Amino acid sequence: MLSAMARFPGTALIIAFAVASGTVSAQSDYDSERQALVETLRNDSQRASEYGVLPISERTLSVIGQVPRHEFVPEEQKRYAYENRPLPIGAGQTISQPYIVALMTDLAQVSKDDVVLEIGTGSGYQAAVLAGLAGHVYTIEIVEMLGKRAAETLERLGYSNVTTRVGDGYAGWPDHAPFDAILVTAAPESVPGPLVEQLAAGGRMVVPVGAQNRVQTLQILTKKDDGTLLVKEVISVRFVPLTRDED
Repeated sequence: MLSAMARFPGTALIIAFAVASGTVSAQSDYDSERQALVETLRNDSQRASEYGVLPISERTLSVIGQVPRHEFVPEEQKRYAYENRPLPIGAGQTISQPYIVALMTDLAQVSKDDVVLEIGTGSGYQAAVLAGLAGHVYTIEIVEMLGKRAAETLERLGYSNVTTRVGDGYAGWPDHAPFDAILVTAAPESVPGPLVEQLAAGGRMVVPVGAQNRVQTLQILTKKDDGTLLVKEVISVRFVPLTRDED
């Protein structure tokens, strides 16, 4: 369950189309379109820096350039896989705009030995990107159909350092805590307490906060050694709401 868009003051939504006209079919086409997407993200990142958002690192862009986004979208969406925009994946959910995936990944500052928690697996694409940077990724999806499909895709593509689960992400995954980084890919109205508890000292949580029909802000929460949080607001965003299991 991933975000739809990012907004910057005084600018239109960053949507840059990286895919050439015509139907994408051959793997070589996907490769070239993926590299074109990376260049689009690099350029958009430079423009975003004019509004105080740090440019996306080459380390993150390199991983984006390796992950086959077309494998994480429905068949009828594959021709659009490398456009810099969200796409429907079923159950009323979307795969995020690649810029948002890259930005959230970069803000988390994941290193190769980190244990990362993702709330909202969706298609599995964000987890795949994180897997290219982290030691292990744990990811939770509340929509059973999406969670099972993402698990199958990640396994088929060989992402052995990703563990998936279908369930309510609000409570986190305490059995594997503490986490060096937590990414929340749907918007709670306030930051879930269990996720704060499961964040390691020195760890970073990247989370959109706000009601669905109001302004939401992408925030970075850094946990100090004494348990207090440093909160930084990054940009205005629009995400689907973080849903909970009513049972």
